[in-house]
Amino acid sequence: MNKTAAVFANTFLPAILLFIAGCANKKDKDATPAFNARTAIMKVDGYIVTPKTISETIEVPGTLMANETTEIHPEVSGKVTEIHISEGKYISKGTLLVKLYDGDLQAQLRKLEVQLKIAQQTEDRQSQLLKIQGISQQDYDLSLLNVNNINADIEIIKTSIAKTEIRSPYNGRLGLKNISPGAYITPSTIITTITQTDPLKLDFTVPEKYTDRIKTGQAVSFKVQGKDKLYTAKVMATETSVAETTRSLIVRSVVANKNAELLPGTFANVILQFDPDPNALMVPSEAIIPQARGKKIIRYDGGMASFVDVNTGVRDSAFVQVTEGIKSGDTVVITGLLSIRPGTKIAVGNIVNQ
Repeated sequence: MNKTAAVFANTFLPAILLFIAGCANKKDKDATPAFNARTAIMKVDGYIVTPKTISETIEVPGTLMANETTEIHPEVSGKVTEIHISEGKYISKGTLLVKLYDGDLQAQLRKLEVQLKIAQQTEDRQSQLLKIQGISQQDYDLSLLNVNNINADIEIIKTSIAKTEIRSPYNGRLGLKNISPGAYITPSTIITTITQTDPLKLDFTVPEKYTDRIKTGQAVSFKVQGKDKLYTAKVMATETSVAETTRSLIVRSVVANKNAELLPGTFANVILQFDPDPNALMVPSEAIIPQARGKKIIRYDGGMASFVDVNTGVRDSAFVQVTEGIKSGDTVVITGLLSIRPGTKIAVGNIVNQ
């Protein structure tokens, strides 16, 4: 071995051997199995679901409506001879509003009354003759028939005369008159309107999910603009089906309006106070995970994370009511929701009581 080979063997060879040994050790370390997140146990905070008593109040828009409202039209055509319309005043049922000309009908009535008197006298004489067999039964029957026919004609004329008198159909408040004395009116003419404002109707709509909580006779409260007073109405009926376009139910209630404080057509803010639910299942708002279709929560199931579809109801500042998907005693996860996947092993560290 020459001198150069000896220097290489003594100086560089040990360094090369150390470098090769280091690379081998690093390769052995890199061959260690990678960390599997699914095998790790993740610590989370949980919330135990227990029944709570909640009372729900919702506000919906409504409209006050007259109990009855009618356009007053004449039944027959004719010239106006009298007007007794007190605009804006309350009147009683049967009050005369307008009188049409009936001179021709009155003349026909008088003529028939004279004919009736003569026919009755003839019938009376023939009745006496029939008793002594002075005339036949047929002759008497004809005279009686004549009396009955004239009476029928008189009733027809009286009915025609009654149609020339336009009267109030019920107690109510009159609107503005649209005719003047001497005007010729027809059945298409609107003479005025009458509105029954005591009681009033209050119509409002409720969302589909509340339809089973509206009962006939149920009391509701409402307010109107410009008044601080809280008024009360009573539900009288509901529509027979939910509207497909709005997914809501029309509700009609009755409002006493003795002092005429409220006007038909007024907007109302209806306040619905539902009976308390003593068995509502409430969870913290942060436990709800919104999805593209629906909502989920993560439930603790024997050390595993279980994703459950839920339906929600009432919401407040901190809690959400769950109507379907969980039961009392379940533990729901409220922390680390973004890091948990279905089947992740979890351990509940803290039970949060809110």
